[in-house]
Formats: sequence, C-alpha cells, structure tokens
Amino acid sequence: MTITQHDTIDPTGPSGRHDDHGIRLLTGLLAENDAADALAFAAAGGAVLVAPEPDDAVAAELCGVRVEAALPRAEWFVTLADRPEAVRLDGEVPIFSTLRTLNVIGSDTAIAATTSVRFHHEPTITVRRVGSGCIVASGVADLDALQQHRTLGIYVARLLRPAFPTSTPTLGLAVVGYGPFGGMGYLHGLAATETDGLAFSAAADNSPDRIEAARLDFPDLVGHDSATSLATDDDVDVVVIATPPSFHAELAIELLRAGKHVVMEKPMAITRADAEQVIATATEHNRTVTVHQSRRWDTDFLAVQRLMRNGDLGEVFNIETFVGGFEHPCRAWHSEDSISGGAVYDWGSHHVDWINQLYGSAPSRVLCTTHTRVWHDTTNVDQLSLWMQWADGREATFRQSDVCAIRRPKFHIEGTAATVEGHYRPLRTDAVVPGRGHLEHNSHHAEAPVELTVGRYDGEHGIVTAQVRPAPDQGWGFHRNLADHLLLGESLAVEPEQSRDVVAVLEAAHRSGNEGGSLIEL
Repeated sequence: MTITQHDTIDPTGPSGRHDDHGIRLLTGLLAENDAADALAFAAAGGAVLVAPEPDDAVAAELCGVRVEAALPRAEWFVTLADRPEAVRLDGEVPIFSTLRTLNVIGSDTAIAATTSVRFHHEPTITVRRVGSGCIVASGVADLDALQQHRTLGIYVARLLRPAFPTSTPTLGLAVVGYGPFGGMGYLHGLAATETDGLAFSAAADNSPDRIEAARLDFPDLVGHDSATSLATDDDVDVVVIATPPSFHAELAIELLRAGKHVVMEKPMAITRADAEQVIATATEHNRTVTVHQSRRWDTDFLAVQRLMRNGDLGEVFNIETFVGGFEHPCRAWHSEDSISGGAVYDWGSHHVDWINQLYGSAPSRVLCTTHTRVWHDTTNVDQLSLWMQWADGREATFRQSDVCAIRRPKFHIEGTAATVEGHYRPLRTDAVVPGRGHLEHNSHHAEAPVELTVGRYDGEHGIVTAQVRPAPDQGWGFHRNLADHLLLGESLAVEPEQSRDVVAVLEAAHRSGNEGGSLIEL
C-alpha cells in the first residue's frame, strides 16, 4: 500500500487557493488504520484519490465501491456523468490504461464516470462526500495516466475539490488593438464567441476604420477609441492587449488598475522589469494576468512534449528549433526594432517558451549572434542564433532567419535514448477559377504542424525509425483554460511568471546580439 501527499492534481476553488488539507493518493492493498486515517482526513476537508485493488475489503468500505473485474491495458472510452464538474469537457474520451470496473455498494457514493465494456456501461470513477471532503475511487488503475490526461485529469481534480460551482456567469471579453484583415483581434473575438463562459463584447482601436471592420466581423460589438474608454465599460471583464509590444506593459497596468483581468499578446513586455511591474500590479489589484502563448497548443509541440514526458527520448540534453526562409521580412512594425523589441521578440517568444516548457525551467546563460547582410530597409537583423545553457549542462538553440533558402528542421531534439526531428513542408493551394485560370496561394510555412521522425539506436539492427503524427487538435485551449480559471478557479495554463522568464531570455539575447555575441548570465 502506498500513501502519497500529492500536488499534481490541483484542487483549487473559486478563490484560486488550494484547499488547506491537500490531496492524498492511495494505491495498493489498504490497511485498516490507513483507511481510518484517510476517512478522518476527508471528513476534515481533505481529498483522497484511491485506486482500489480487487478483493480489497478495506478499500471497498472506504470508497463505497468494490472492484468487479480487472481488465488488461487497452484503449478504453470513459464517459463523464452529467455533473457540474463536467462543464466545458468532452463527454467521452479515450485513455490507455488497465481498467477495473467498479460496483457501487455505498449509499453515499455516486457514479462520476462509466466505461463501455461489451456494450455495458460499467462504473469507472466514483465520488463519496465525507464531511467537508471527499473520497474519489478510480477504476483507471494508472493514476499517472489519469492525472496527465487532458480531460480526465481536469475532471478528477474538480471532483476532488471540496465544492464546485453549479453555475457561472458569462464574462465579457474585449480587445485593445483590433487590427485589420483577420488579425489577432479577430482570432480572440472568434475564440470568445466559441468558448463557453466568454462573450466578445468590445474592441478599442484609435483607427475608426479598424473599429468598423470589427463591427462588420461582430455586429453586436461596442467600439471604443482608446483603452482608457474601454476601461470604463462595465460589460468588459477581460481585456486582450493586441497592440505592438512596446505598448503592452503600460496598457496592462492601466487596465489592471481599472479592475480588468488582462491577457497580453506575446511578448509580455520588452524588459523583465516591465513584466515584473505588470505582475506586481495584478497582485496588488487581485486581478488575473496571463500571456497568449498560443503555440503551446500547436499539435506537433504537444507530440514532442508527450514523447519527452513519457521518457521515449531518454534524458534530453539538446534542443534545436528553427523558423524562417529566404524572403523579404515583414515591412510593418514587426520589423522595427524600437516597436517590436527586435527580431528575437517575434518568433523567439514562442520558441523560447517551448524550450523552457520542455526543459521545465529557464536557462542560466545565453549567447546570441546576429547578421544584417541582405535586408537593409528594416531595423531588425536578417538572422539570429540564440544559444542557451542550463546549470546542469543541457543546451538549446533557437535560430530565426530571413536569409535561409533551405530551411532547417523545425525541431531537432536529442536524448540519451532517441532523437526526434520534424521538417517544415510547403503550404500551397492550387485552384482553377473560371475567368481567372490557375491561381496559387501560399500560406506561411509555420502554420501547419510537422510530422515527427523518431530515431532510436538498436544494438542488433542499428537505427530504427518511427513516424509520430501531431497530437489531436485541442481547439481553443488557451481561451477554455482562461474561462475555467476565472469562473471555476482552476490553474492558469500560462502563469505570468513563465512569460516573464521568456522576456528575460529575449532581453538578454537582444543585448548579447548588440554586443557582438557576449555571454550573459541570467
């Protein structure tokens, strides 16, 4: 029997604070005194997650269920019960695990999920409320797989909370800097429209033409000519800042002080000091601030993340990422150093965040080399190479180029057990239109997920390779998490401190490049 005081599952309440008693995980055969302790722990407001064993009478009495059958590891489809905790979650999801079907024997035990086994829905997850706490029993025997599952992990965390809201309001979301031609303002408006708990209510822009474009896209939207005007709109609860980066910090601070929750487009700020001030202001005014690190939901990145999390690559010690090609850089503010922060702040905001997430922390030192050799009408550099190192010797390199005619791999990641690599592919759409003939449309190469190749050394056969497809698309993952955080008190997917650490790396990289490639300790 194993008892673990656990913090992987996050039982946060609407206040965003953890329950003082935390969570206990029980696995293996239970002793009577341990079950009694768990029962008292739950009665006092704690939460207990149990994976009951077959023929364990002590666990059966504790959970109010007994194991009916132990089934092998396979893909099982789990159906969530019609409960408040299932809000904004897929109703039926697959999971690979061994499975134990349950039989409810306690009058105070409720079925929270079932699994279809040969056309019968067998109880799989149950919950028993005890005092001010609860005991949740899981027939999914692999508790690690349960907790890491993108739907069931959230659902079980909700069941383990001492209380869960039965209904929530709808939050008004607004954008500062709507932008033309289906830009980020349109993206956030569409996401809010399609995410339960959010409604796109307003936009602010100093261009009347852009406000008119916003109204054409969203007819019920209220237009404002400034962030200051928007800050007085009582129908707005959350504001997305989608302006050029040099304005991010000051606008965030103004809106936080006005009582709004704030989402900042990447990068969070130009300097770490500005990012720190934004976080301090949010804390002072008890508001949420987060950054739209949207690429965390890219399906190829999710596949890489899963490979590393599962240990398929062994101990990863080198990560290389790339974006770019050979073409004239953007002629708008993105290529103006004084507004964008510099070339590294654009795609670097995504790639450095990826690398930090994969390694679990920010680097301890950085060095950046740059070139301006072809494009002389912009203030951004043509190419940069950012090298990062961690205290234990792990390293990573991010390269961005507008002068690379043969693209490098998007991902090249080396571990002690395997290497994974993924290459960009052209995105071209051909059509023959009456009266116009052949038309060709080329999309940005970075918008399509890449297929991954994993190479593993086999002593008998040499190198064995396998293809790994991108993960399933998760839809509006960022916005769904935002709503769940603000309305249900769940953890933010993008903590502001993580984006602050990204800014610290970008700021150091920009300085290193300007100094000819100096080594900077963070």
